[in-house]
Amino acid sequence: MRREAIAPCGMNCALCAVYQREKKNCPGCRADGAGKPGHCRNCAIKSCAMERTEGGRCEACPDFPCERVKRLDRRYQKQYNVSLLENLRTVQTEGMDAFLQKEGARWTCYACGERLCVHENTCPSCGRERK
Repeated sequence: MRREAIAPCGMNCALCAVYQREKKNCPGCRADGAGKPGHCRNCAIKSCAMERTEGGRCEACPDFPCERVKRLDRRYQKQYNVSLLENLRTVQTEGMDAFLQKEGARWTCYACGERLCVHENTCPSCGRERK
């Protein structure tokens, strides 16, 4: 896991299906370049974080957590069982390195050791169900 893959909203781009695909993959929220989905290129949360905080991170904003991040968090909790607010709070309280270590452990397939995808319930490499 790389710190550059962590979006301002707390999403770990390295876990996204578009980031993980082999052809025309997304370089991640913080990178420029082709392959990014439209909603990522035009992200209001990223724009706000880049304008309002020194490091472009939502957890560093005086208004954290704002309603935009709360809405996105609710959607990710419902659809993918992932809390972006929890991710950001971990970064805030424990630091980025600790967060990345936890993410690495959480999102590694128990069966084959490959990276899991937040958008899938099974491992993209071996097909085992995600725990």
